[in-house]
Amino acid sequence: MLESILHFLRSLYDPEGLKELIRSGGAPLVCTIVFIETGFFVGFFLPGDSLLVTAGIFSSAGVIPLHWLLAPVMLCAIVGDQIGYWIGRAAGPALYRREDSLFFRRSHLQRAHEFYEKYGGQAVIFARFVPIIRTFCPPVAGAARMPYSRYLIFDIFGGVLWVGAMILGGYFLGRTVPNIGQRIHYVIAVVVVLSLLPAVISILRARRAVARGEAR
Repeated sequence: MLESILHFLRSLYDPEGLKELIRSGGAPLVCTIVFIETGFFVGFFLPGDSLLVTAGIFSSAGVIPLHWLLAPVMLCAIVGDQIGYWIGRAAGPALYRREDSLFFRRSHLQRAHEFYEKYGGQAVIFARFVPIIRTFCPPVAGAARMPYSRYLIFDIFGGVLWVGAMILGGYFLGRTVPNIGQRIHYVIAVVVVLSLLPAVISILRARRAVARGEAR
């Protein structure tokens, strides 16, 4: 069992392994991974962006029908976030006192909190496109007692936008670039870099702000 789990985790971060997982697991596997990544702390390490783009490329090749991906994955992304929100709503401030564990890091929660403080309600949308932040932002919004009706509107819009952009982006890339499936590792590398870019920019800005403060 342990060996199977480790093999699955390794496959998630190996381009060829990811291709094989999507080919064998299809839309149900993609839905499950997105649901776990968005709904539970345990999912913060899952590769949502690269998974969806790769699934879109496979869809363009006829491996998975597009209509089996779009609506179900959007629904799973939205429902997953609702679970995260209500975990935060129920746990409240106690969430920030929780000890670090294999599947929980207070530093990730704090980063999501700062992201939420900076962007307010729009953070629910923006967080979708930032790895780790998208897992921890819903509990932060819940702990902050963001009105649920307002949260739900932002979350539905963000879930539809994120899933649609990733899957359709991969789909049209697969349709316009010949044999792109054979170069999927390059695509995944670009997706990873672009998804991490906002976090890198935020860190650099924070360091500059600290440096300016010290200079004064």
